[in-house]
Amino acid sequence: MLLHFYKMNGAGNDFIVVDNRDLSLSAALDADTIAALCDRNRGIGADGLLAVEPARKGADFRFRYYNADGYEAEMCGNGARCFGRFTAHLGETLRERVSFETMVGTLTAEMIGDNVRIAMSEPTGLQLDTGATVPGLDAALHFINTGVPHVVAFVASPEALDGFDVTRHGSAIRQHPAFAPAGTNANFVALLAPGHLAIRTFERGVEDETLACGTGMVACALVHHLLSGAPSPILVDVEGGDTLEIGFENNGAQAFTHVTLTGPADFVFDGEIDL
Repeated sequence: MLLHFYKMNGAGNDFIVVDNRDLSLSAALDADTIAALCDRNRGIGADGLLAVEPARKGADFRFRYYNADGYEAEMCGNGARCFGRFTAHLGETLRERVSFETMVGTLTAEMIGDNVRIAMSEPTGLQLDTGATVPGLDAALHFINTGVPHVVAFVASPEALDGFDVTRHGSAIRQHPAFAPAGTNANFVALLAPGHLAIRTFERGVEDETLACGTGMVACALVHHLLSGAPSPILVDVEGGDTLEIGFENNGAQAFTHVTLTGPADFVFDGEIDL
């Protein structure tokens, strides 16, 4: 069968997007097929696949996200912005706001010029300085789940971040027994200025560094706030070259609400591929 697909990217984090509102693609999109589609040498190439499905609980759509390994994940911040931009164009007129069901709850995407603002789920599982260590990395490992699990580690300087071995240290953290059995994403952060970070991210499921990770940006911003007191919003520079904005409210006792992620979500091209 021929699969019509769209290619989108959010701050360099790239996705295959398919319209499965009639559920006709569900049987065809197994893990092996999705992994083959995401393969950068033999397929379309992407960090993951987004499938639009009909909502079940009153939202506009249902959000399904699959990592490049073909397996479904709970959430993806950059993917959610792309999903919001894509679904905003599905009606007869452009929607300014769309809602969609995810594994972590119903989220809302708001179109703001060229950017999309996602109202994120409330984070859970916060643990500053988990005590876990990996060889060769002299940094505290902080943990927070911003829809998916993330470790945040601060490096000494932007220059240190430029030459940082993200794959080596990220893989060690991702596989660390302290974060088993699910594993975790790993973010390495340098302070550019108070309230302004640069980050590089190793993503679970991709098993490599990606140019951006939305839930990782949120994790880094919230941990930075707790460690430094930097107020909302916090700016985050990613390897893809974009600067995104994370907003939040801290209601005390490290309880965050009204967490938002604002940044680009762009169409790249569309096409057909033979499954």
